[in-house]
Parts: sequence; structure tokens; C-alpha cells
Amino acid sequence: VDRLVTPSPRKMTLLCDYRHGIVYCTALFVIVCVALYYCLTGQGYRVDFGWFLESTTPHLWADLGLGIAISFSVTGAAWGIYTTGASILGAGVHAPRIRTRNLISIIFCEAVAIYGIIIAIILSQKVSNYSLPSPGEEYNKVHASGYAIFGAGLTTGFANLACGIAVGVVGSGAALADAQNPELFVKVLIVEIFGSAIGLFGIICAIIQSKDASFSVSR
Repeated sequence: VDRLVTPSPRKMTLLCDYRHGIVYCTALFVIVCVALYYCLTGQGYRVDFGWFLESTTPHLWADLGLGIAISFSVTGAAWGIYTTGASILGAGVHAPRIRTRNLISIIFCEAVAIYGIIIAIILSQKVSNYSLPSPGEEYNKVHASGYAIFGAGLTTGFANLACGIAVGVVGSGAALADAQNPELFVKVLIVEIFGSAIGLFGIICAIIQSKDASFSVSR
């Protein structure tokens, strides 16, 4: 009787997925219908989100970029250390010799967090108090600076998140390979160095993105 009344976990999962799909498709259908209605009736300006970007202070976008740069970089570093450290400790039980030189993988992971902190410090120097001028060239410059710093923070954060994961996975493989064959350590370490370079690429792109950002307004 219980088997007939109580659905299986698989059926419950499928039922939940089915309900979520209905809600998603319904919401998407309503949004598309509203957007088409505005566009076909000559009211397409109502779909424009420019008012939101103009009504928010550039400080908001700049500070969001700084927060994303630090938080995502630290998350990537923690993820990499977690992955690499578990493999080093596990393989070190059977091969204690690997525990010392494989700590370089932990250093590579920790460097990812340092990348984010460095960029956050550089970007924070570009953020300063200002009196928002009336719409014009200076007004657009201040807003563009906020968006540039936000984009630089996104670039740094996501690049370092991917870098931390890559270095962690490769470092884990390096520890396991070194436990089996010491000659493989240097070869895998080269791969790990190239993985760590991803974070440097993110830093370079972030500096290029924000090089013209400035909140200073000429009087």
C-alpha cells in the first residue's frame, strides 16, 4: 500500500523539474509577449533599461567591481587549496616525500587571492568622492568610469576563479603523480605554471579596461 501511495524519489524529482519548467516557460512567454507588444505599438522605449543605469550612482558599480574582484579571487584560491591540499595529505600518507615540494601548488593557489587584492587596491585608488555634474561630457565620463571599474572587477574575479580551480585540479594531479613517479612532478608543474598564468591575463585585461577610469571632474 505504501508503495502505491508514496511516489518514488525519482518521480518526485521529475515532478519538481516539470513544475519548474512550467513556471519558467510561462514567465518567459509573458515577458516576450509584453516586449513584442511595446515594440509593435511604437512604445519600445519602455523596454529600455537605460533609466536604471543612469539613476544608479557610479560608486555602486565601482564598489561592486571591487567586491567581485576580491570575493571571486579568494573563492578560487580557497577552492584550489581545498582540492590540492586534500590530495597532498592523502598521497603523503603513502609517500611522505611529496609533502614538502608539493607545497608549491598551495603557493600558486594562494597567489590567486593576492592577484585579486592587488587589483582591488589599484581600482580603489581610482574611486573618489565627487559632485555629479549635470548631463554632459563630464557626466558621461563619471558613469563610464564606474562601469569600467565594474567590468575590470568582473574580469579579475572570473579569471581568478577559473585560475584557482585550474591550479587546484592540476596541483592535485601533480601530487598524485609525484607519489607514483617522482619524474612526473616537473612535467606536471609546467602545466600548473601555465594554469596560474590565467590569473595574470585577467589582471592585465583589468588594468587595460580601467586605465582611463577617473572620478575627477574638472571645474
